[in-house]
Amino acid sequence: MFNKRVKIKELLASDETGQQVTVMGWVRTFRNNQFIALNDGSTNNNLQVVVELGFLDDATLKRLTTGASIKATGTVVASVGKGQKVEVKATTLEILGDCDAEKYPLQPKKHSLEFLREKAHLRFRTNTFGSVFRLRHALAFAVHQFFNQKGFVYLHTPIITSSDAEGAGEMFRVTTLPMDNPPKTEAGEIDYSEDFFGKSTNLTVSGQLEGELGAMAFSEIYTFGPTFRAENSNTTRHLAEFWMIEPEMAFHDIEDNMDLAEEFIQYLIRYAMEHNLEDLEFLDQRLAEEEKQKPVNERAEFGLIEKLKMVVDNKFERITYTEAIKILLDSPAYKKKKFKYEVGWGIDMQSEHERYLVEKHFKRPVIVTGYPAAIKAFYMRLNDNCEEGLQTVAAMDILAPGIGEIVGGSQREERLDKLEKRMGEMHIPLEEMSWYLDTRRFGSVPHAGFGLGFERMVQFVTGMGNIRDVIAFARTPKNCEF
Repeated sequence: MFNKRVKIKELLASDETGQQVTVMGWVRTFRNNQFIALNDGSTNNNLQVVVELGFLDDATLKRLTTGASIKATGTVVASVGKGQKVEVKATTLEILGDCDAEKYPLQPKKHSLEFLREKAHLRFRTNTFGSVFRLRHALAFAVHQFFNQKGFVYLHTPIITSSDAEGAGEMFRVTTLPMDNPPKTEAGEIDYSEDFFGKSTNLTVSGQLEGELGAMAFSEIYTFGPTFRAENSNTTRHLAEFWMIEPEMAFHDIEDNMDLAEEFIQYLIRYAMEHNLEDLEFLDQRLAEEEKQKPVNERAEFGLIEKLKMVVDNKFERITYTEAIKILLDSPAYKKKKFKYEVGWGIDMQSEHERYLVEKHFKRPVIVTGYPAAIKAFYMRLNDNCEEGLQTVAAMDILAPGIGEIVGGSQREERLDKLEKRMGEMHIPLEEMSWYLDTRRFGSVPHAGFGLGFERMVQFVTGMGNIRDVIAFARTPKNCEF
């Protein structure tokens, strides 16, 4: 039976010898017609399976190629070679699936990340992506564990919606109308009343608005699901399809929001360090080798594990947007014109500004609050006592070393009159959003929430430089393979 197999990670963790085991996996290498390095994806470490010379016929030996899958049964014995405590001395060996060595793209050598992106259906089999996706799994599990322990309700918000939570308009349309000849209204516009849902719909950019509805009943909810942005950004930090974690909490203000987000990030990193240290050590070493290839002035300030410890062990610095702009304007980088983008009150800070604050100035994660209202979404609470022309909102962004913004959130505007006025100023139709405004009409309370882009979190924890390398199948402009 297949389910009697022992996982390689479990076997290598034990010093026990003498027992009969069945192992299955894929051949990484086969040396001297005797030594099979076997891997089943449970760990980066291979199990050595030893076959006696003459035990296998010539036809079977030829089939033991890199990438072939096998089932081996044998005795666990102490290893005489270096690199492993135990190995398996095979008594039976069965090839489950052949692999043509000449055609198999993943030869036992180092492959570039660019090459592996083109072979995304096979790249899970490499050590780098084995570590990345085991860590992605661990972080996803930790997300649910964190909120469950705090009594949050996990809410599934819709993937197909008729609202634009961000007001940015960068959405993928969902339609069943014929593209070559859609029905038209008398005014010559597309008649969405003929569409499947009877109105114009799109893939969600955020579950926040629906999440607020849940928070008004359960006090604390979180969503964790796919979101979509039709943003033509071909960068190492953007995806068209990505996963978002969005908690919404009734009876929370901006301070409570910051406290929860900081605790959440530290919890996720701590969980990964406790449960996947082997994978982190591998990625730490990989990153160190990668950094050696860069010019000295471009190298990262910290190693991967050193960076993660810094985040876990330190309180996050908290500053206002106004203070952040002053720091940037007073910085040597600004005075020497090293910033590509302009600095001044009212700008939407770019990644280079955010990374300067974190990596050069404070050398720890930074939470920035009190952003200009003009560059933030309609649902963020207007701060009181602002100078004319300097209206700010109770927003907060968490900036992390090596990546910039990792969390964005705010206290939500709970005052109906102020929310309606702001929506009017931003040309958001009040009638269509009446369901959302009902949360302010019927028992409104101070409430807050934030969004964490899951891939950015995985990128931060794994040290991978490109966000396309922390999601199984990246969806980016002009790219929708697999």
